[in-house]
Amino acid sequence: MSWSLIVAEVEQRAAGRCEYCRMHQSLQGATFHVEHIVPTVQGGSSTLSNLAWACPGCNLHKSDRTEVTAADTGESVPLFHPRAHAWSDHFAWDGFRLLGLTPIGRATILALHLNHERRLRIRQAEQLFGLFPPAD
Repeated sequence: MSWSLIVAEVEQRAAGRCEYCRMHQSLQGATFHVEHIVPTVQGGSSTLSNLAWACPGCNLHKSDRTEVTAADTGESVPLFHPRAHAWSDHFAWDGFRLLGLTPIGRATILALHLNHERRLRIRQAEQLFGLFPPAD
Protein backbone atom coordinates (compact mmCIF):
# COMPACT_ATOMS: atom_id res chain seq x y z
CA MET A 1 0.00 0.00 0.00
CA SER A 2 1.37 3.43 -0.90
CA TRP A 3 2.06 6.00 1.83
CA SER A 4 -0.70 8.29 0.52
CA LEU A 5 -3.22 5.45 0.82
CA ILE A 6 -1.98 4.68 4.34
CA VAL A 7 -2.39 8.34 5.34
CA ALA A 8 -5.93 8.39 3.92
CA GLU A 9 -6.81 5.17 5.77
CA VAL A 10 -5.44 6.45 9.10
CA GLU A 11 -7.31 9.77 8.76
CA GLN A 12 -10.55 8.04 7.78
CA ARG A 13 -10.31 5.54 10.64
CA ALA A 14 -9.90 8.48 13.07
CA ALA A 15 -12.80 10.39 11.47
CA GLY A 16 -10.52 13.42 11.11
CA ARG A 17 -9.86 13.66 14.87
CA CYS A 18 -6.65 13.44 16.81
CA GLU A 19 -6.70 10.04 18.45
CA TYR A 20 -5.18 11.46 21.64
CA CYS A 21 -6.92 14.79 22.40
CA ARG A 22 -9.92 14.20 20.06
CA MET A 23 -9.54 17.62 18.41
CA HIS A 24 -11.09 17.82 14.93
CA GLN A 25 -8.81 18.69 12.05
CA SER A 26 -11.34 20.89 10.25
CA LEU A 27 -10.77 23.98 12.43
CA GLN A 28 -7.00 23.68 12.64
CA GLY A 29 -4.51 25.75 10.70
CA ALA A 30 -1.98 22.93 10.72
CA THR A 31 -2.09 19.55 9.04
CA PHE A 32 -2.47 16.54 11.31
CA HIS A 33 0.24 13.86 11.29
CA VAL A 34 0.39 10.13 10.91
CA GLU A 35 2.05 9.20 14.19
CA HIS A 36 3.88 6.00 15.07
CA ILE A 37 2.35 4.82 18.36
CA VAL A 38 5.45 2.74 19.05
CA PRO A 39 8.15 4.89 17.44
CA THR A 40 10.35 3.40 14.76
CA VAL A 41 13.39 4.10 16.98
CA GLN A 42 11.84 1.62 19.44
CA GLY A 43 11.16 -0.96 16.75
CA GLY A 44 7.66 0.22 15.78
CA SER A 45 6.47 -0.51 12.28
CA SER A 46 4.67 1.62 9.71
CA THR A 47 1.72 -0.77 9.59
CA LEU A 48 -1.84 0.45 10.16
CA SER A 49 -1.93 -1.21 13.58
CA ASN A 50 0.90 1.05 14.78
CA LEU A 51 -0.26 4.31 13.24
CA ALA A 52 -2.52 7.00 14.69
CA TRP A 53 -3.90 10.33 13.48
CA ALA A 54 -2.46 13.06 15.70
CA CYS A 55 -2.67 16.83 15.88
CA PRO A 56 0.74 18.54 15.78
CA GLY A 57 0.59 19.35 19.51
CA CYS A 58 -0.01 15.76 20.59
CA ASN A 59 2.52 14.37 18.13
CA LEU A 60 5.25 16.79 19.21
CA HIS A 61 4.60 16.35 22.94
CA LYS A 62 4.48 12.56 22.62
CA SER A 63 7.63 12.52 20.52
CA ASP A 64 9.30 9.09 20.74
CA ARG A 65 7.80 8.17 24.12
CA THR A 66 5.53 5.24 24.89
CA GLU A 67 5.60 5.73 28.66
CA VAL A 68 6.17 8.50 31.19
CA THR A 69 6.79 8.83 34.90
CA ALA A 70 3.54 9.37 36.80
CA ALA A 71 3.60 12.61 38.78
CA ASP A 72 1.74 11.14 41.76
CA THR A 73 3.61 7.84 42.18
CA GLY A 74 6.92 8.28 40.37
CA GLU A 75 6.28 4.97 38.59
CA SER A 76 6.53 4.39 34.86
CA VAL A 77 3.10 4.47 33.18
CA PRO A 78 2.34 3.73 29.53
CA LEU A 79 0.90 6.51 27.43
CA PHE A 80 -2.52 6.00 25.86
CA HIS A 81 -2.26 3.59 22.90
CA PRO A 82 -5.06 4.27 20.37
CA ARG A 83 -5.00 0.74 18.92
CA ALA A 84 -4.77 -1.16 22.22
CA HIS A 85 -6.82 1.04 24.59
CA ALA A 86 -10.41 2.30 24.46
CA TRP A 87 -10.38 6.10 24.79
CA SER A 88 -13.47 6.18 27.03
CA ASP A 89 -11.86 3.74 29.48
CA HIS A 90 -9.12 6.27 30.22
CA PHE A 91 -10.69 9.70 29.67
CA ALA A 92 -13.92 11.59 30.32
CA TRP A 93 -15.06 15.14 29.60
CA ASP A 94 -15.69 17.63 32.39
CA GLY A 95 -16.95 20.57 30.36
CA PHE A 96 -14.05 21.40 28.06
CA ARG A 97 -11.45 19.74 30.31
CA LEU A 98 -10.30 16.14 30.06
CA LEU A 99 -10.29 13.98 33.16
CA GLY A 100 -7.94 11.03 33.48
CA LEU A 101 -9.90 8.03 34.73
CA THR A 102 -6.84 5.78 35.01
CA PRO A 103 -3.10 6.20 35.54
CA ILE A 104 -2.72 5.94 31.74
CA GLY A 105 -5.27 8.71 31.21
CA ARG A 106 -3.78 10.99 33.86
CA ALA A 107 -0.23 10.47 32.59
CA THR A 108 -1.26 11.10 28.98
CA ILE A 109 -3.13 14.30 29.89
CA LEU A 110 -0.04 15.68 31.65
CA ALA A 111 2.54 14.50 29.11
CA LEU A 112 0.62 15.73 26.05
CA HIS A 113 -0.67 18.93 27.76
CA LEU A 114 -4.24 17.96 26.89
CA ASN A 115 -5.79 20.61 29.15
CA HIS A 116 -3.63 23.51 28.02
CA GLU A 117 -5.59 26.78 27.86
CA ARG A 118 -5.32 26.87 24.06
CA ARG A 119 -6.89 23.43 23.79
CA LEU A 120 -9.77 24.52 26.05
CA ARG A 121 -10.45 27.47 23.74
CA ILE A 122 -10.32 25.24 20.68
CA ARG A 123 -12.90 22.92 22.27
CA GLN A 124 -15.14 25.93 22.91
CA ALA A 125 -14.84 26.93 19.24
CA GLU A 126 -15.52 23.35 18.14
CA GLN A 127 -18.73 23.41 20.18
CA LEU A 128 -19.95 26.42 18.16
CA PHE A 129 -19.60 24.33 15.00
CA GLY A 130 -21.17 21.18 16.45
CA LEU A 131 -17.83 19.36 16.67
CA PHE A 132 -17.64 19.16 20.48
CA PRO A 133 -18.02 16.98 22.38
CA PRO A 134 -16.85 14.29 19.97
CA ALA A 135 -19.01 11.21 19.58
CA ASP A 136 -17.26 8.08 20.80
